[in-house]
Amino acid sequence: MKITCTPKQAVGQADRMLYGHFLEHFHRQIYGGVWDPASPFADEDGFRGDVVEALRRIRTPIIRWPGGCYVSAYDWHYGVGKNRVPTYDKAWRVEESHAFGTDEFVKLCRKIGCEPYICTNAGTGTAEDMSDWVEYCNLPAMGRFAKERIANGYPEPHRVKYWSIGNENWGGHEIGAKDAEEWGRLVRESAKMMLRVDPTLELSAASIDNLDWNLNLLRAAGAYLDWISIHGYWGNTAGGTIPDGYDTVMLRTGEEITGAIDRVRAYLTALGLEKRIKIAYDEWNLRGWYHPNFIDTWNRDAYRGEDEDFYRDKVLGERDKNDITAIYTMADAVFSASFLNTCLRACDIVKMACFSPAVNTRGAIFTHPDGIVLRPQFFVFELYANLMKSTVLDLWREDVPHLSGRIGSRERVVDAVDIAVTMGDKGDPVRYAVSAVNKDPKAERTVSLAFLEDAPHEMKVHTLNGPSPDAYNDIGKTEVGVTASDWQPFDGTLTLPAHSVNVIELR
Repeated sequence: MKITCTPKQAVGQADRMLYGHFLEHFHRQIYGGVWDPASPFADEDGFRGDVVEALRRIRTPIIRWPGGCYVSAYDWHYGVGKNRVPTYDKAWRVEESHAFGTDEFVKLCRKIGCEPYICTNAGTGTAEDMSDWVEYCNLPAMGRFAKERIANGYPEPHRVKYWSIGNENWGGHEIGAKDAEEWGRLVRESAKMMLRVDPTLELSAASIDNLDWNLNLLRAAGAYLDWISIHGYWGNTAGGTIPDGYDTVMLRTGEEITGAIDRVRAYLTALGLEKRIKIAYDEWNLRGWYHPNFIDTWNRDAYRGEDEDFYRDKVLGERDKNDITAIYTMADAVFSASFLNTCLRACDIVKMACFSPAVNTRGAIFTHPDGIVLRPQFFVFELYANLMKSTVLDLWREDVPHLSGRIGSRERVVDAVDIAVTMGDKGDPVRYAVSAVNKDPKAERTVSLAFLEDAPHEMKVHTLNGPSPDAYNDIGKTEVGVTASDWQPFDGTLTLPAHSVNVIELR
């Protein structure tokens, strides 16, 4: 395979928010995840210090919260102040203590050093509820809700810049789902009220790569939006424990990722909005969350006779299968790197992405009483967030190898090697950083990389890998990690081990 590039031909500027994350009140993401006052690792505010440090290590730029499906019946008022009254969470069928709310979320983000991104309730909530939440967070002192924040011990505004109106409200699974016309009107009126409280907000709205949905949304509310939010989960995990195999996962790294971006770009372009509204892929992961027995209203007979044992074992107990760390292998790492490479190559319009979730469930970090496990996906973020540069170069590709196979009845063909080349500022001692992914499960691949000018002479190779495509990390077991070479001469050739993610620094 041969790659040719020049620093004079760039795709665009990559935003660091492509390496963002997501947290929801589901399973152990919040309670027992980022926040656990009873843990020996907890700091003075109840946050797990080891988790906070891990999120700093990957330079987390932004975190989206509190949902997710959870937010579509969430009343933010219950999560502030001294008297937190527990309520029943109709999304996930648990009791929510509200011990972790808006102030705690913002405090977590400040500890990590990232931007808070609040997703509002556009299911059972109203435009007034959403704008009141902005008042609480951002107004200095005027009005009831700013005064309430001050009384709660936060005299300075939280200054939350990024807000999303709703979560997956296009879907029948979501509490308070809307049709397309209804959605456009609600987003418009909510955005108007939110921006009258704070005109500096950047607003997103829940969307999907569907023509009718987007035409209604963008015609009604496009003038008020800075972002359009889409989500993606691609890999199946049968029964919560049997994941798609490595070969199947690799066949999902092509059009299944690029298609949604291409279609949403087309909708924005058709309405002349592609220069102003950006795409936020603000929930994405290879593997969808495992949560049976929570929204099956179409088969209510299955719940007749449901008792405490059923609830404990089949509702809550089943969710613990998300914690089986053997599920998360080099397949997850290679897929995640391929996804980020796709976003880098579309960085002119995709400016944010939030891995879903950050901690526990299908997260990159797994917590247990004695510490944390860093799953293979974690190291992808460590490499990209710390080493990749801001300018993404256009590439000329020749002799690209392919992998092929079937998913169901459909034949799939994907590139076996996935490359993105980024460039730093002129004075940067490391001029380029190349992300090079070899999806081949067995064979190493060689890439010829040529620069038409300003060619580098030395390289340092950082390789994320394990002994097999199915390698994983667990408590007391570390198979997957990063190795780094010394600086060495660069002759234009990159050798990529099988099933590996590589970032090559060039100077």
